[in-house]
Amino acid sequence: MADKTTKLQSENTKSNFGKGWMIIFYSMIMFWFLIGFSIDGQNIVIDVFAGANWEKLGFADQNALHAKLLELAMWAGFIGVIAYFVIGRICTKIGGRMLSSICLVLAGASYIFYGNADTIATYFIGLTLVTVFINGAAYIGGGNLVTQWFPKKKGLANGYTTMGHNLGSALYVPLIAALIGAMGMAKGMTVTGIAAIVIGIGAYFIIRNTPQELSIYPDNVSKEVYEKEYVDLSEAKSRWTVSSLLKTKEMWLVALIVGINQLVTTGVMSQMVPRNMEFGFSQTQAVSLMTVCAIVGLAGSFGFGFIDQKLGVKTAIKGYLVWYAAALAINVVMNNAIGGYICVAMVGIAIGAAANFMTSLPASVFGRHNFDLVYSIYFPIMEIVLMLNYIVNSKALEWTGSLRGAYVVFIVLLIVNFVLISVLNTRKYNLDYKKEEEVLEQGA
Repeated sequence: MADKTTKLQSENTKSNFGKGWMIIFYSMIMFWFLIGFSIDGQNIVIDVFAGANWEKLGFADQNALHAKLLELAMWAGFIGVIAYFVIGRICTKIGGRMLSSICLVLAGASYIFYGNADTIATYFIGLTLVTVFINGAAYIGGGNLVTQWFPKKKGLANGYTTMGHNLGSALYVPLIAALIGAMGMAKGMTVTGIAAIVIGIGAYFIIRNTPQELSIYPDNVSKEVYEKEYVDLSEAKSRWTVSSLLKTKEMWLVALIVGINQLVTTGVMSQMVPRNMEFGFSQTQAVSLMTVCAIVGLAGSFGFGFIDQKLGVKTAIKGYLVWYAAALAINVVMNNAIGGYICVAMVGIAIGAAANFMTSLPASVFGRHNFDLVYSIYFPIMEIVLMLNYIVNSKALEWTGSLRGAYVVFIVLLIVNFVLISVLNTRKYNLDYKKEEEVLEQGA
């Protein structure tokens, strides 16, 4: 670097976020609800619903209804893909603050409706609404907020926000299990649904779309640093259209890379308990290992977020892919309890990092300028790729009778991703990074 006395904000690894901490904690809470409402919490909700309703709904046994509910979860996800296009476009009109608040309130209300379901139809409607609104809040609304508040410290910021994923896996499942056990499904789910509604309403009055609305600057920098190293939002109001983004190869590469990452992570985590049971673990032991995996993931969230901030998102993703592939290879090659233990610890680190890149990579490539429009196109495309994990797992079980084959496919996909990230220019359209290049050139 030409100017040794100046440290650019993209190289700043200090957690001095100032008022930005409220955005970090808000995003962390939304991720906690996301994991609880639509993913890991399903371990409890599906079992309780199936156990209470299989006979009344005309199924042969509880397992038959359980299988049907899993199928419905897949369809709820696909419906969500369509909804995310709409929600993303709404975000460009009303901003991340209002969108996340509205979606979080609607997610809470939908969760209450979902908890009161007593038919297949009401169950499916409730699950679909919950999935759509909580993803809209956490990823589309929250992703836009994080990008506007931390355009150059997004790696470090995401390292904190995505801890909500791991805390959701570790804490929400026992919480909802205790609530449902003590109060029943309807009342138990109403408790956490109301909590989401209260937080969503409160956020509307506290959260702001940009730090400038509070008379401060992104990344908690001074006015002087902002004017020197950043391009103001007013200088690039209409950089993209839907058509131009769809014609941009980087859009498709980013969606594919993140989509594959999430395909593998969802595929592994959604079937981690059954895979561990293939090694001879009891269901209780397998569930405990999943909890350990989630807690270990806290280190992965921060660790890879720090690497992202220090060395850049490309280096962070490459390291993540090598680590993840090695973890799954150990599981496949050893194919025993010891391999399972090692894999769980290593996968914990990987899943902690996976969610970081969902916002960090598109934000790095496209920057914060018109990011709401970018995210409205990128996120649904990424979700389509993610949803293919159900096909990989189901075909592995159908053709081999084991999930081991799915892990082989996942390893191949991670290798493909290593090639894709290697050829991607991860700063190509980022105006703030271009401004940094000008600063360095002037100091040369």
